[in-house]
Amino acid sequence: MGEVLSQNEIDSLLAALSTGELDVDEMQGKEDKQVKNYDFKRPAKFSKEHLRTLEIIYEHYGRLLATTLPVYLRKNIQVTVASSETVTFSEFTNALSNPVILGIINFQPLGGNIILDLAANLGFAMIDRMLGGKGVPLEKNRDFSDIEMSIIEKILIISLQMMREPWKNVLDISPILERIETNPQFAQVIAPNEMIAIVTLNMKIGDVEGFMNVCLPYFTLESVMDKLNTKYWFSTMQDTNTEDYQMYIESLIKRVDVPLKVVMGNSKISVCDFINLQVGDIIRLDTNVDSELDVYVGNIKKFTAVPGTDKDKYAARVTTILREEE
Repeated sequence: MGEVLSQNEIDSLLAALSTGELDVDEMQGKEDKQVKNYDFKRPAKFSKEHLRTLEIIYEHYGRLLATTLPVYLRKNIQVTVASSETVTFSEFTNALSNPVILGIINFQPLGGNIILDLAANLGFAMIDRMLGGKGVPLEKNRDFSDIEMSIIEKILIISLQMMREPWKNVLDISPILERIETNPQFAQVIAPNEMIAIVTLNMKIGDVEGFMNVCLPYFTLESVMDKLNTKYWFSTMQDTNTEDYQMYIESLIKRVDVPLKVVMGNSKISVCDFINLQVGDIIRLDTNVDSELDVYVGNIKKFTAVPGTDKDKYAARVTTILREEE
C-alpha cells in the first residue's frame, strides 16, 4: 500500500504543479524502474541470508575438522570457508576432475542426498599419513585402489559424524555415507538443472592444500529453508546452565585414556653390548632394590611408588603424590 499524503501535502503538490515548479513528465520518468532479467533455468532459490547461514554452519564444521582429524593423521590441519555460491547441479559436476572423491550422503531425516567432494590430492595425502608416510600427494593422480578407498571411507565417516553438531541449531541430523564415487558420471543423484548451494572449504594438511566442497541441493533443504537464517537461531537459543556444562566437560575428561608408566631405573651400555644381549643377561640400573620408583603420567612425573606383585602380575603401590610446585 502506497504512502497516504496529508491534506497540506496535497495542497503543496497542486500549488507546485500550477506554478510550474514540478513537471509531470519528469516525475513519471523518475518513477520508471530498471527491469531485471530473470533466468527461469537458474531460479534464485537460495538467498544471501541462506548462503551466509550455511557459511556459519560450515565455519563451525571446519573448526571441528581442524581439531579432530589431526588425531588420526598426526598432522596439523587448517580448515577455512573459502566461498559459497549457487549453481546448477550440471555445472557442479562438469567442473569436477577425474578421479575425484565424492561421498554420497543420506542426509536423514531430510529427504534426498548431499555430496561431499574431496580433492584427490588431499585424499592421497591423507592415505599417505594413515599408512605412516609424510603426507605427500602423488605427482600424477591415478585411480584409487580398494585398500585406499577403505581408508578414505573411514575418514569420510569420521568427518560426517562431526557434521551433526553444527546443524543442531537447524535440525538434528543423522548423516549416513551411502557410497563413494570417483567418477562424476556415476554421482547423478539429482536432476542436472536442479539448483544447489556449494560451500567450499579450503583445507591445508601440512604443506598440501586443496578444497573440500559440500554440495547441498535445494530439494534436500527445502523443508528447513525457513530455519536457515540467523534470526531463527537467536529466537530459539536457550540459556545453558554453566554448572551443568562444567560437569559434562569433567565427565568427558574423566573418560580420557592417558599413558601411565613406572620407570624401574636407567642404565648406559654400549651399542655392542646392546646388540649382543641374550636371555638371562643382567643390566645394572642406577636404583637400589628398596628405592622408590618414579611414576609418569604422559611425560610428567606425578607419583612415586614401590614395586611389588598383585596375584601373578607385576604392580606398583603409590607412596607419594608430587604436586606442581615440587
